Amino acid sequence: MSEMWARTALQTYRWLGAAIYPFMGTYVALRMTRGKEERGRRHERYGYSKLERPDGPLIWVHAASVGETGAVSSLIQKIRALGINVILTTGTVTSASFARDRFGPDILHQYVPLDMKPAVSRFLNHWQPDLAIFAESEIWPMTILELGARRIPQVLINGRMSDRSFRRWKKRIALAESLFENLSHVAAQTEQDGERFSALGARPVTVTGNLKADVGVPPVDEVDLRRLTSAIGDRARWAAISTHDGEELAAARVHKALSKYRPGLLTIIVPRHPDRTPGLKKALEDRGLGVACRSSGDPVTPATDIFLGDTIGEMGLYLRLTDIAFVGKSLIGEGGQNPLEPAMLGTAILSGPNVSAFTEAYERLTEARGARIVEDEATLAKTVHHLLSQPKVCEAMARAGARVVDEMGGALNRTWQALDPYIHPLRVQAALRSDGPEFRPSSSTSGVGPARRSALGWK
Repeated sequence: MSEMWARTALQTYRWLGAAIYPFMGTYVALRMTRGKEERGRRHERYGYSKLERPDGPLIWVHAASVGETGAVSSLIQKIRALGINVILTTGTVTSASFARDRFGPDILHQYVPLDMKPAVSRFLNHWQPDLAIFAESEIWPMTILELGARRIPQVLINGRMSDRSFRRWKKRIALAESLFENLSHVAAQTEQDGERFSALGARPVTVTGNLKADVGVPPVDEVDLRRLTSAIGDRARWAAISTHDGEELAAARVHKALSKYRPGLLTIIVPRHPDRTPGLKKALEDRGLGVACRSSGDPVTPATDIFLGDTIGEMGLYLRLTDIAFVGKSLIGEGGQNPLEPAMLGTAILSGPNVSAFTEAYERLTEARGARIVEDEATLAKTVHHLLSQPKVCEAMARAGARVVDEMGGALNRTWQALDPYIHPLRVQAALRSDGPEFRPSSSTSGVGPARRSALGWK
């Protein structure tokens, strides 16, 4: 792909976005009916805001979902400790709820604008960030180009590049270079990630490690933990966490197979997307299983086969209830999910073979015998049965996993060092200000007239 072709492709992307932008109201409204948008905040997708920009330096941090938000939470707290304002954008309803619980009023939160010039430009015109920080693999062409045109430094942290994404970008190398040359710095998770970003034109690139190893042990409400531990008693139990579509029913089949040998077995299922709970509950009950939903406050009784952990921000609770955790999006899905939280909390970790998004973590865990890869559902059932029968093997895996997490620490400090050249001038500006950050909601959605609201499908 030539440089001219790349410029033409990006220009076409820009024009296409501008052309379909007036019709995006229907798309966003459809997402809202599915619980993927907040009715009162959908205007944020178009770059509008009901909040005023606070005075002083402002850093825009973007994290796609709950996992990424948790990974950058310590970094955000360090930025706020310097008196620098933070506007955090995320892309999901669950991550917005997580951010509200984690940060409260200490930061501003908005939904990320659609990657179309009118929305991105409006967002940037309003917030005027001094620095943009993106987490992991968030590559949005129009956003990157608009920030580049305004000469706003943009840094990708905790950067990762999956096998699939790298293959796709390599086929469009000129396009990749046209985008990645706008990044001021890439702080990659692993050597492999760093090499891939460099090959695609990013400069400079440093390897800082995985921020998810530095987030700290997931918290828990001790009262809830004691109550549920008492309700479960000495029943054998295992968990399937961060599961994706199809993996919950696989866990249910494993449960039914093992129940023949272990009467009273309890299976804890924590779906990655809790909004799927109604359909999941029905599907499980249709298979003759007793289901207790955490969100409904259902009690766990001797008749409960499946404890459905359908809440956000309580992984610390679910993992403390078990010694064995299968980590999802790996058996039926693709890429895997973060295994470091279960390692922190002393569980033996199981995963399917599809873990390309967390290759280094799984390599280190399996090499240390803190995790095992299972090829299919039948192997999962056999491995869970083995670990339930061999508690000493389970304990040894848990200890090994905890050691790996300790060894992987330090990413936060290395990431902070990579960001320091961009944050230091803002730190000086903040120090020179005598008044702190001040957030003031305006009386209406800024600049949204009745005609525009109607065109976008707003009420």
